[in-house]
Amino acid sequence: MVQKLIQNTELKKLAFFLKALGNPTRLKILFLVANSEKPLHIKAVVKKLGMDYAATYRHIKMLEKAQIIKIFEVGRSRVLAVNKSREIFQVLDYVKKCVS
Repeated sequence: MVQKLIQNTELKKLAFFLKALGNPTRLKILFLVANSEKPLHIKAVVKKLGMDYAATYRHIKMLEKAQIIKIFEVGRSRVLAVNKSREIFQVLDYVKKCVS
């Protein structure tokens, strides 16, 4: 069995993580932030996506809650960086192979 049936709390965390990655907009945000040379300002993400700030911010907060993206306060600004990027992109590479 799947590691002797993973505990309920672990299952919920895993499901939330996968749900966060399961949205095209959130994947776009993740790739934008990951491919930026330096931490990316939230307003820059909004501009690149062409979405309104509130909708973009909700997606960003979900990625943060899933521990995929970190939000840093720099002065009065908020910038984004990928958390554990190597591991996250290993997961995405594996998923790409599975769906190809």
